[in-house]
Amino acid sequence: MELALLYSGGKDSSLAALLLDDFYDVTLVTAQFGVTDDWKHAREAAESLGFPFEIVSLDDAVAEEAVDQMVEDDFPRNGIQRVHDHALETIADLDYDAVADGSRRDDRVPTVSRATAQSLEDRHDVDYIAPLAGFGRHAVDGLVAASFEVETGPSEEIPKADYEAELRAILADRHGEDAIGDIFPDHEQTYVHDQQ
Repeated sequence: MELALLYSGGKDSSLAALLLDDFYDVTLVTAQFGVTDDWKHAREAAESLGFPFEIVSLDDAVAEEAVDQMVEDDFPRNGIQRVHDHALETIADLDYDAVADGSRRDDRVPTVSRATAQSLEDRHDVDYIAPLAGFGRHAVDGLVAASFEVETGPSEEIPKADYEAELRAILADRHGEDAIGDIFPDHEQTYVHDQQ
C-alpha cells in the first residue's frame, strides 16, 4: 500500500518513515508555501535515507491566516496547528492509501485528535497513521540516537522543511524580524543527515 508521510527532514518524521517502511511503500512529502527553499534539506535527508520524495504546495491563504492567528495569540501553537491540518488535508487528496505524520504522544503541537483523524479518513477514503503516537520524547530520542546522524541546534540555525521556517519568514516580512522572537519561544530543531 502507498503511504504519504508529512516530512520535514527532522528526527520525528524520519523515525516515523523507518517504522512504517516494513508495511507501506513510503513517500516522504514536504508540504510548503514556496516562501523558502528549506524543502531542499528535506529532499537531501530523504535521499540519504533512501525514500522517494515529493513536494506539495499549500494554499497561501492558509499561511496568511496562520500568521494572523499567531500574532493575535502572541504564540505560534494555533497557527502551526492550522497549517498542519491543511497539510494533512492536502496530502489526503493525493493518490495514496494512507497518510501519516511524525507527531508524538507528548507533542503540544501539532496534534491530531481521534475525531480529526476519523474525519480525515472518512472524507478522503485514506488511513491516517501516527506511528509515534505511543512514544514519548525520551523514547523517540533514544531510537533516533541509535538510528540517525542528527544535527541539533536553535530553530533559526537548523535547516528543516517544517512549517515553522516559512511561517517565521512570512511573520518577519509582515511584522518585522523582532516579531519572530516575540511570538516563537526559543527551542531546538533537528535535521537528519543520514542513517547509522
